[in-house]
Amino acid sequence: MDEFSLIERIAARTAARADVLLGIGDDCALLAPPPGQVLAVTADTLNAGVHFPAETPAFDIGWKTLAVNLSDLAAMGAQPAWCTLAVSLPHSQAAWLDAFADGLFALADRAGITLVGGDTTRGPLSLSVTAMGWVPAGQALRRDLARAGDEVWVSGVPGEAALALRLWQQGQLDVASVQADADLEAVRLRLLQPAPRNALGLALRGIATAAIDISDGLSADLGHVCRRSGLAAHLQLADLPSSPALQQLAPGEAAWPLQTAGGDDYELCFCAPAAAHAQVLAAAAQAAVPVSCIGRLEAGHGVHWVDGKGAAWHPSRPGYTHFSGV
Repeated sequence: MDEFSLIERIAARTAARADVLLGIGDDCALLAPPPGQVLAVTADTLNAGVHFPAETPAFDIGWKTLAVNLSDLAAMGAQPAWCTLAVSLPHSQAAWLDAFADGLFALADRAGITLVGGDTTRGPLSLSVTAMGWVPAGQALRRDLARAGDEVWVSGVPGEAALALRLWQQGQLDVASVQADADLEAVRLRLLQPAPRNALGLALRGIATAAIDISDGLSADLGHVCRRSGLAAHLQLADLPSSPALQQLAPGEAAWPLQTAGGDDYELCFCAPAAAHAQVLAAAAQAAVPVSCIGRLEAGHGVHWVDGKGAAWHPSRPGYTHFSGV
């Protein structure tokens, strides 16, 4: 297929909507945000061999390419609306592209986001999405508005994606096929098909003071909130949520580095006043997303963990750093 055949193949999967005045097929899309809303825009690039193993199925690559951007919109409390897609492909294979599109549009349809443009080129496998959404003025969940005394919360179960990556690196997990073992399959899907928490982000408007999505590791990402807000986080390892898969494959203290510094979770870490504890639980129930309170913000700086006996504990690294490769 040539470039234009690729574009037409993807464009055929998009649906019309009233706020897209002009979609795929011109030099720019023309979009109409609702009155009274501000635009939230994010962009992410995924490269083969860096952000996913080369043997990852095309469906999962399509899913994750969009999921990482939806997670950013969730962290801002923004309603997903539109996205663009830039694809670099070493070869134009129709079967691979169709499977990739199946994964991307399966998540796009679930999230209510519409593809409105992009680009295709030949080169090493690389996928870039720019995602756009809207949020009422003054209601975005920013990193710099946390306050001393806020509780620190996390959604879902951090650490499962990092566990899957470690098992793959050790030759104990095949990312390219469904695993017969239920625990292995659970963590494989957490790595390849993360569930962005958009419903939770919307439900936390007016409740949470600050939020961030966990992409590089809980300690590292919460550290960004602490720096922007000028505060310190004091957290309890014992309060971290767990799962049957994590308990089976990384029991006890073996899970701590994965949960605090593993990354690739695409869960939300957010802060809210202690007086809003019940409101947070109600918002999470409304969004059908489990949340756990893991600590509190205080004056100071840094992210500080203690174990069940109150002793300080430090991860060997705070999280993934892109240009060091670890």
